[in-house]
Amino acid sequence: MEQPTLDYIQEISGGNTEFEQKFVTVLQDEFPKEKEAYLEFLGQEDLEKASSVVHKIKHKFGILCMHDSYRLAVSYEEELKEGQRELEKEFTAILEAVHAI
Repeated sequence: MEQPTLDYIQEISGGNTEFEQKFVTVLQDEFPKEKEAYLEFLGQEDLEKASSVVHKIKHKFGILCMHDSYRLAVSYEEELKEGQRELEKEFTAILEAVHAI
């Protein structure tokens, strides 16, 4: 499984470590809340709302240079909109890996 990196954040910061830290802090604050909301909507079988949260999370994967995870999230978001959950296990495994960091 691919691991998140800060390469993109470091690139856009231009070496500004204060900017990097603020950016990382925002990610660390938002991610657990979004993960919790996603799991809650899944539990309620509200796949449309779950897809909206996946939409937000997928951008974090992109920022963390997790390109394969981003592509999976794009597919999963569309799947949820269609009432399907085939990629749920794979997506949840990615969430757990990112959350553990």
